[in-house]
Amino acid sequence: MFNGIISIRNKNGEEKVKIERPGGSLSPIWSICWNPSREERNDILAVADWGQKISFYQLSGKQIGKDRALNFDPCCISYFTKGEYILLGGSDKQVSLFTKDGVRLGTVGEQNSWVWTCQVKPDSNYVVVGCQDGTISFYQLIFSTVHGLYKDRYAYRDSMTDVIVQHLITEQKVRIKCKELVKKIAIYRNRLAIQLPEKILIYELYSEDSSDMHYRVKEKIIKKFECNLLVVCANHIILCQEKRLQCLSFSGVKEREWQMESLIRYIKVIGGPPGREGLLVGLKNGQILKIFVDNLFAIILLKQATAVRCLDMSASRKKLAVVDENDTCLVYDIDTKELLFQEPNANSVAWNTQCEDMLCFSGGGYLNIKASTFPVHRQKLQGFVVGYNGSKIFCLHVFSISAVEVPQSAPMYQYLDRKLFKEAYQIACLGVTDTDWRELAMEALEGLDFETAKKAFIRVQDLRYLELISSIEERKKRGETNNDLFLADVFSYQGKFHEAAKLYKRSGHENLALEMYTDLCMFEYAKDFLGSGDPKETKMLITKQADWARNIKEPKAAVEMYISAGEHVKAIEICGDHGWVDMLIDIARKLDKAEREPLLLCATYLKKLDSPGYAAETYLKMGDLKSLVQLHVETQRWDEAFALGEKHPEFKDDIYVPYAQWLAENDRFEEAQKAFHKAGRQREAVQVLEQLTNNAVAESRFNDAAYYYWMLSMQCLDIAQADPAQKDMMLGKFHHFQRLAELYHGYHAIHRHTEDPFSVHRPETLFNISRFLLHSLPKDTPLGISKVKILFTLAKQSKALGAYRLARHAYDKLRGLYIPARFQKSIELGTLTIRAKPFHDSEELVPLCYRCSTNNPLLNNLGNVCINCRQPFIFSASSYDVLHLVEFYLEEGITDEEAISLIDLEVPRPKQDNRQQEIANSSSQILRLVETKDSMGDEDPFTAKLSFEQGGSEFVPVVVSRLVLRSMSRRDVLIKRWPPPLRWQYFRSLLPDASITMCPSCFQMFHSEDYELLVLQHGCCPYCRRCKDDPGP
Repeated sequence: MFNGIISIRNKNGEEKVKIERPGGSLSPIWSICWNPSREERNDILAVADWGQKISFYQLSGKQIGKDRALNFDPCCISYFTKGEYILLGGSDKQVSLFTKDGVRLGTVGEQNSWVWTCQVKPDSNYVVVGCQDGTISFYQLIFSTVHGLYKDRYAYRDSMTDVIVQHLITEQKVRIKCKELVKKIAIYRNRLAIQLPEKILIYELYSEDSSDMHYRVKEKIIKKFECNLLVVCANHIILCQEKRLQCLSFSGVKEREWQMESLIRYIKVIGGPPGREGLLVGLKNGQILKIFVDNLFAIILLKQATAVRCLDMSASRKKLAVVDENDTCLVYDIDTKELLFQEPNANSVAWNTQCEDMLCFSGGGYLNIKASTFPVHRQKLQGFVVGYNGSKIFCLHVFSISAVEVPQSAPMYQYLDRKLFKEAYQIACLGVTDTDWRELAMEALEGLDFETAKKAFIRVQDLRYLELISSIEERKKRGETNNDLFLADVFSYQGKFHEAAKLYKRSGHENLALEMYTDLCMFEYAKDFLGSGDPKETKMLITKQADWARNIKEPKAAVEMYISAGEHVKAIEICGDHGWVDMLIDIARKLDKAEREPLLLCATYLKKLDSPGYAAETYLKMGDLKSLVQLHVETQRWDEAFALGEKHPEFKDDIYVPYAQWLAENDRFEEAQKAFHKAGRQREAVQVLEQLTNNAVAESRFNDAAYYYWMLSMQCLDIAQADPAQKDMMLGKFHHFQRLAELYHGYHAIHRHTEDPFSVHRPETLFNISRFLLHSLPKDTPLGISKVKILFTLAKQSKALGAYRLARHAYDKLRGLYIPARFQKSIELGTLTIRAKPFHDSEELVPLCYRCSTNNPLLNNLGNVCINCRQPFIFSASSYDVLHLVEFYLEEGITDEEAISLIDLEVPRPKQDNRQQEIANSSSQILRLVETKDSMGDEDPFTAKLSFEQGGSEFVPVVVSRLVLRSMSRRDVLIKRWPPPLRWQYFRSLLPDASITMCPSCFQMFHSEDYELLVLQHGCCPYCRRCKDDPGP
């Protein structure tokens, strides 16, 4: 409004925002306009008032930036379609162009009267202006490209007031805001010059790093300059003004000036030391000069008839490329001024900075690459070439520059066609594919340029060819000069075998051709190079052919060839591997008996192929009787072995000792004893069985160890029965082996529980086994049994079942033992967690003595006996529960047969009493049940006496009389019927309803259900491995 107030309202006319200008009525608002750009974050309102200022506000009423002074009264304001520029007209009789931030860029057009309106055609650069005098003017705005390039850095103007520097390799960009119209840009190495309307800014990089993109102001030249072109050097700026060049220092002092004959069309810095850089200048009259900034005199390089449009000099400064006004690219030799070649349709040209003989030029929508004097390689590309570095070409298209990766394959192949391998390698280094590298390597190798070939093969990492080149170089050092031989090796590596063979023959090395064809299994060609009937070469060729037949799965043909070549061992190996018994025995029969190695190999294979008769024939042919005996023993042909032993007594031990071992392993102990006796080794049967037992323990096969110890005990019992002189010693061994068998049988479950990932036993079973072992282990722990595993299992299962006190005791015991690393963490954790449990054991786990009904502690210092009556506990051999059995003894004078007959009677008991009588002497204490005439009613005389509390610390066995035996039921009595010289053992079941089964072979006790299940699972007794179908003893 005229009072300096801006009111922003909604579509209903309600005021939402009110903006008051500082000048009030002295700054009447004459024109406002919203920025149409959709890229701005906020809506921006441009306000022009007659306080001669322009300002910007957000929709909220907040001012953006400061007011901009205009120096005239604005009458109209208008945005471009995208909001990047503003048009402003008024009392100054002209239309001015501003940036969107209010920075004045220049005058669009001057009029004869005030400008009252100006508008931009949508999506274009056309401007229409209306004036007070009624005139309408129409303008087209052209925004020229302002930019500069040096190698891989490109600087260009953006938004008219900003400069963006782009690294063409890394694609990094940095924006430099100048806040004024950028008129000229020049860039060189670490320098950047920007010309503004009233000054020139000189920037430099922070560091010498090639990838650094941080610029800072080095100098400012506060002076207005008018020039056509601007060039910057290390310490100077160069201004081009029509025909004149001026050299200024960074402080703005003019140091030199050059006056040219014609208009300057092109100028470029070509490098040099700081302060002494060289400039390449092209004139309209076709003259090309070189100027040094520290030299007042220009050097004329050459003069041509047409005007210069573009110039570039090669990396070595020896060649000059010129694009003239006729779009022709001309290349000159600078030293001789000679025109080397020219190419049409060019608008810009650039030499490759890494290769002297390569340049590229653009024109007509194509990119042209020329190497040396070869034909041009052309591909489609829009724009102007401004740089060429290695395999990258920098191309300017419209307002953007891009780096185009151009493969150098075409020029490389041009050099290869002329056998210029070193030049081709230089081109390849600029950038070619792996296939091109390999082609270069192969061509150089065939051209015997080993140095270039080696470099190329290193690029593709082909070790095979590198080894070939290395070997050739070594041979050359040793004085070899035959290039045909070298080339033959190359051809053989490349697979050109026939060409290689011809070269081998030409160079007088036919043996190499023979060897090559033989290695390739091309035997038909190899025969052409055989010498005049040389048997060694013929044998070698046949052997090689046989090897080939063997490798291609033609074994029979290979055997025949090996035999014809005299390679019997290889023929025998093939026959043996394929199981050809007939061919083996044929070879063995044809061989001389002096050829021991092939005959021995034949016999070995025949034995392996289950042909002992043929093997024996071969051993007899060799006269190797010891191997023949060993064959009979290994194949268990005992009759032939015995017959041979009769003829040759020196082999007696070699026959009968293995025979006895075989008998022992097959449970034929009596025959084994006879065999050992015949061999002169009477006790070897037991010793062999002991060795088997030790092996089982060493291999942690504790179930087998238990079985072998049980077999040993029974063998000792048989010897004690047969030989009274050894009775006491053998009985001692019998009891010792029986105890070991029980220990190893139980420990097998503990070992498997700690080693296997899962267990087949219930926690209660593992708990009972570990308790049984802990109470049964002697002071010297048997070999292979680990106290750590027993205590660890006991602790773990005790904790799981609620026996916390026992678990704590087990963990405490473990602290005094060496613990393997794999148990360490579990035991330490268990030791800590058990402290949180109550210090007592579950009453359900406490074992009961079935004789005196006393609850025994889980940890019994006396072992597996009752703490009250000292009665030994009888354990199940599977679950290791305490069985409800009490062992009793027969009264003196009662034989086993009489006891069995009394028990089998099952006569009803008369009503009479039995009284106990305790008889003590120095060696034993006996509890005797005697008959009395007092009536006791119907109470069982056996069970009635078991409740008696023992007062002494010695065990008092239960001794029964004939009357007690008659009162027993046969189904309640279990009898271990040991063979002489042992006595039978009698056990009474106190819970008749709970069935117990005793194995008739090993006399181990089981719960009947457990025994039946185990026999069904294993088909035999789990302890002595007696099959269920075998008759009992």
